[in-house]
Amino acid sequence: MPDSPNLARMNLMEYQGKELFRRSGIPVPRSQHALTPEDVAAFVASTPGEWVVKAQVLMGGRGKAGKIKFATSADEGRTVAREILATPMPPNRQNPKGEPINSLLVEEKLAIRTEAYCAIAIDRAAKKPVIMVSRFGGMDIEEVSEKHPESIAKFYVDTAIGYSPFIGRELAFRAQLDPGYRRQLPGILGSLYEMFFRYGAKLVEINPLALTADGDVVASDAKVELDDDALFRTPEFKEWHKTLPLDEDETLASNAGLGIRNFRRFPGNVGTLANGAGLAMATMDAVSNAGGAIANFLDVGGGANAERVRNCYELVVNSTGATAFFINIFGGITRGDEVARGIVQAMAETTSRKIPLVIRLTGTNEEEGRRILAEAGMQPVETMDEGAREAVRLANAASAK
Repeated sequence: MPDSPNLARMNLMEYQGKELFRRSGIPVPRSQHALTPEDVAAFVASTPGEWVVKAQVLMGGRGKAGKIKFATSADEGRTVAREILATPMPPNRQNPKGEPINSLLVEEKLAIRTEAYCAIAIDRAAKKPVIMVSRFGGMDIEEVSEKHPESIAKFYVDTAIGYSPFIGRELAFRAQLDPGYRRQLPGILGSLYEMFFRYGAKLVEINPLALTADGDVVASDAKVELDDDALFRTPEFKEWHKTLPLDEDETLASNAGLGIRNFRRFPGNVGTLANGAGLAMATMDAVSNAGGAIANFLDVGGGANAERVRNCYELVVNSTGATAFFINIFGGITRGDEVARGIVQAMAETTSRKIPLVIRLTGTNEEEGRRILAEAGMQPVETMDEGAREAVRLANAASAK
């Protein structure tokens, strides 16, 4: 099957991540988000000092690409801003297409004595959040893991107990950080841990965590990845969505009311829909194993109601080459009969072209759901493999006409 999509994740720009750091009490440099060279010039003119002008993109490698420059005057700020905005970020292994630059962060230049790394992520194998600290800051953590694996100190947090300052002190010693970090790191990690849960993050990373010549510990960069399913907690992030460089598939998903990672197109003729990323990928596997060509990945999420099913049906029919559509739903919290009514209503309301449907409905109230579908002239199947084979047969037959 095609490569698995990057699911249910909202990546923040550096300035957005630092705003969350600031709210959480994590020290960050003085800064200003800017949209134009004139914005940069005006800020530098009103706040004399030494400043760093950074491209705001989701890719790494800004320094090597010449997208981080320095300014000490308004004219210099305007000039370097124009240079940064003149061309997009060049392609690299993180993004083979490159990335447009739509805004800048103007940030005070720190007198950095040394750099470290810290992050919190979810370890799926351990089923716990893991706090990671390394003395090698300012480097890709993948490179550090490859060349200096012993330098990365980890602590798996029992969420029933939570974070305690001794964890930060222990990690500072185990990672052999400069002694200047030891007093401030426990508090910073505590704030990072609280922020991780408050905003529903999948990853929070500070690289580098700078120790300045004055002995302050400051988050010099910010990488934050939020779980799409937690965005309801912070409605303001919908505005942040608008500033992110979404590709065409992510824009289509957002317009359909889905998470930006919940839809991805492929050059096949069997459309798919499932509730849950794991079931969606299993559905794609089943279609591939049945000899079919997948038209898309689509995770409808937890609410398979009529409006959402209709939006998803229209998304697939209007945006892919699908000639048949396999809907694979597990009724859990959302009951099977509710899902069935939603599908029937969605098909009655849609104005898009009709393609053959194959529906597998299992779980809570599945028998009632199948009865509702049958009464509407939709023949449900019992197993995923059966549904995949039927969807492939119908798609190939329709494509051959």
